[in-house]
Amino acid sequence: MRYGITVPLPGIPLAEQRDLVSSLPDLGYTDVWSAEAGGADAFTPLALASVWAPTLRLGTAIVPVFTRGAATLAQSVAALADAAPGRVAIGLGTSTEIIVRRWNGLPFEAPYARVRDTVRFLRAALSGQRVSQSYETFTVDGFRLQLVPQQPPQLLVAALRPGMLRLAGREADGAVINWLAAEDVPTVVRHVHEAGPGKEIVARLFVILDEDADRARAAARRLIAAYLTVDVYRRFHEWLGRGELLAPMWRAWEAGDRAAAVAAIPDEVVDALVVHGDAARCRDRIRAYAEAGVTTPVVALVPGPTPVAEAVRALAPS
Repeated sequence: MRYGITVPLPGIPLAEQRDLVSSLPDLGYTDVWSAEAGGADAFTPLALASVWAPTLRLGTAIVPVFTRGAATLAQSVAALADAAPGRVAIGLGTSTEIIVRRWNGLPFEAPYARVRDTVRFLRAALSGQRVSQSYETFTVDGFRLQLVPQQPPQLLVAALRPGMLRLAGREADGAVINWLAAEDVPTVVRHVHEAGPGKEIVARLFVILDEDADRARAAARRLIAAYLTVDVYRRFHEWLGRGELLAPMWRAWEAGDRAAAVAAIPDEVVDALVVHGDAARCRDRIRAYAEAGVTTPVVALVPGPTPVAEAVRALAPS
């Protein structure tokens, strides 16, 4: 089992994270994974980590396929892969309509096809081919990378429901999953493995290191409301069978009552979807995801009462 953590680490200026990131391999971490929404971009923290801790694998979970042009995305991926040969895994995904359309002013159309086309384009471009191709969702005319990495990176697809999960198994090297319980993992990953046996399964897990269960659940509820009211996550949890449990939250959110929506999330949903408790309990819960079929659990540390550096050490597998 690999064991990753999300960078940049929360609450610390990126320029001040060198020593902590450098310590990760000695603590037992094998990977660092970046996310891209409204904070840091996906590539800068990984470029820094490639120098600060040269043995760590570097992953994106995820880079949105809509917010960069095809050639620009290929150049960013190629540069990182060339800087860290054999240590790069690029997770690609749709992101959400809020991020793509409302924040970036770009169309959010045919998300499944856009992910598929991006994977196919990157496979060709990263091999050094000259690409002239009309894909369903974009056209590339005569592009060839001038910097071709010696070892092409792994390409992973962020997936929630069966269609995208099967795409991850069929055309990528694995899947990136998130916002699910350990008990949901077999339901989800079987679709990946049916399409492509033995593929990597990366799971991004929100972790709150806090022995005060009420305080941890309060923080977790705010996270859950922020994510699971987005349409793609709503449909995901309806598919997983949580529709009845989450319906009061969705109704309150649609009525504009954010406080009621947060309060309506049951403890059993909080405890299933967000890892929280003391360090031993958190490590046990992370291990449960691995036992259920996740090959690379990735801690997404949520700031709490424990200082970040202490939490990183406490959650380490070693």
